[in-house]
Amino acid sequence: MQSAQNETKLNRSLGFWSALSLVVGTVIGSGIFFKQSSVLDSAGSTTNALLAWLLGGVITLTAGLTIAEVGAQMPHTGGLYVYMENIYGKIWGFLSGWMQIAVYGPAIIASIAAYLGILLVGFFHLSNGWQAPLSIAVIVLIGLLNMVENRWGAAFQIATTLGKLLPIAAIIIFGLFFGDQNAFGQTLHTVQQSTGSFGVAVLATLFAYDGWILVANLGGEIKEPQKLLPRAIILGISLVLVAYTLVTYGILHFIPADTIHKLGQQTTLYFAQAAFGTIGGRLLNIGIIISMVGCLNGKIMTFPRIIYAMAERQQLPFSKQLRYLNPKSHEPIVATLFILVYASIMIIFFDPDRLSDLCIFTVYCFYVATFIGVFLLRKRHRGEKRPFSTPAFPITPLIAILGALFVIISEIGSDLPGVILSLVIVALGIPVYYYKQRRAN
Repeated sequence: MQSAQNETKLNRSLGFWSALSLVVGTVIGSGIFFKQSSVLDSAGSTTNALLAWLLGGVITLTAGLTIAEVGAQMPHTGGLYVYMENIYGKIWGFLSGWMQIAVYGPAIIASIAAYLGILLVGFFHLSNGWQAPLSIAVIVLIGLLNMVENRWGAAFQIATTLGKLLPIAAIIIFGLFFGDQNAFGQTLHTVQQSTGSFGVAVLATLFAYDGWILVANLGGEIKEPQKLLPRAIILGISLVLVAYTLVTYGILHFIPADTIHKLGQQTTLYFAQAAFGTIGGRLLNIGIIISMVGCLNGKIMTFPRIIYAMAERQQLPFSKQLRYLNPKSHEPIVATLFILVYASIMIIFFDPDRLSDLCIFTVYCFYVATFIGVFLLRKRHRGEKRPFSTPAFPITPLIAILGALFVIISEIGSDLPGVILSLVIVALGIPVYYYKQRRAN
């Protein structure tokens, strides 16, 4: 039995369209539909809100261009975890992986599922008590799909990515051509001052842009990853940047700023019904639900690969069980079950907005280190040919570094207790690492 398990490997069967749909699909989820009000509240005006979405996209694109150079040199399962380990050593690689499985992965799945639960409760006119059960039921069903061969999860990702383009196109077209508000220059009169700052507004957009790097977790399952991975990351982020900016403009052009502030997370639902009537609004909401389901699928498909990669190196408690691959489907089913259970607990006990903010801060701490790693790798491998080189070097990675530091500093200033909590959770990985090292020796 042990011999059969040793021979079971992940399938390298994913092509360019699967990789591209994972980038677009894991990015476009709940954020663009549910963060409009919070971004506007923090920005204080529609002009600043649009700039926040645009700046968030530019920061994300420079980050993608930078990570593409690193990923092309290390096209292995595990993504950020592998990059940090190769650049800075095993303990930093471990902590980046620990951060993703202890905070980032389960929390971001839980937050998106919670937003989806809000939408489903409103769509079916159910009581709020159904929100958590529906959220958990969705991630369980998606998790079961990702326990069969990865081509099925990839096919579902392509289908949902195509499906989510319909509500986005509808919002853009209707907002651009039928709105009568001034998308620039509106300020919030309902409140005396902004509830945050421009930095906090950019931070909120980065939750909506986040997820593009998760395709790197499948580096060991993508065909020709040195060539296809950079293409998928760069094209995917560029498409999302254009879509998000146009969606935001469409909503601001159709709904007054003060109304968006009052509606909060219900802004998109209001837009759908006001623009397309009851039936059209419900159809648009179905498209948004598909979008969020596709986003969850991409995240549930990719995060267990980090657990698998770490368990393969015997770095986690119960590594033998967590690295188990089903001999027929070649999927890490135990790692997937762990993510599902952990995310379900978070859905029950935590607020989705709180979870999303914690996710962004922790992951951007490691993003900064990886962006700096581009300079270290170039120095370490001076004169060697690279599969992909970041354009406009060193300007592009410097923008990515400054953008990430901007996010980190903004979050420290606005939510110091949350920052401390997330850092404590990451620090808990240090004794785990040394315990496993001592056991191994």
